[in-house]
Amino acid sequence: MNNSAFSNIEACVFDAYGTLFDVHSAVDKYREQIGEQADDVSNLWRTKQLQYTWLRSMMKKHVDFWQVTGQALDFALETYSSDDPNLRQSLMDAYLQLDCYPEVHDILIKLKDNGMKLAILSNGAPNMLQAAVDNSGIGKYLDANISVEDVGIFKPDPSVYQLAVDQLDVSAERVSFQSSNSWDAVGAASFGFRVAWVNRFGQRRERLDSEPHAELKTLSELPPLLGF
Repeated sequence: MNNSAFSNIEACVFDAYGTLFDVHSAVDKYREQIGEQADDVSNLWRTKQLQYTWLRSMMKKHVDFWQVTGQALDFALETYSSDDPNLRQSLMDAYLQLDCYPEVHDILIKLKDNGMKLAILSNGAPNMLQAAVDNSGIGKYLDANISVEDVGIFKPDPSVYQLAVDQLDVSAERVSFQSSNSWDAVGAASFGFRVAWVNRFGQRRERLDSEPHAELKTLSELPPLLGF
């Protein structure tokens, strides 16, 4: 862990899904209805959701994250032989009300109290992000809630990370970027952010040219990294 990389930080920017919000909490709400395959459905839903963002970016066939999320869910439900339209709608609705991870509120308060600019930078469509922020009550801490829809391509395209620089008026090296997604952490580091990879799921590091500057288990480890 390179603590020196996190000196002179002016803004903390967070990925949303998997970092602030638990993407598996949607399926958790309907676990009994889905049955013993609930974890498999949730994991495949998330995997296809991410794959479709990368494929659409490479093919230059952008649609917003809400459509991507629905298409990924359709794939997962068909794979596990569920054709219940009511369940599909319930899961999509639940994705707008994902649970925050337990430490999120306290950490955002602490960062705000120490003068940090705070923002979300996410693949999510604006309506999705606003719904998640409103449901969780974290909007009062945020200076910006930034969606890739402003540039029409998904992370890790560099133009997405540039949105945070432009909207917060902070240079890249003064931004601490937090993501639980290893590919996102690598993309942000390649762009020039100081990156804390929140490795909630015990993943291995990517074998790519760029890498995060720190690896955390939860966001609770972020304030000490910044010297708070």
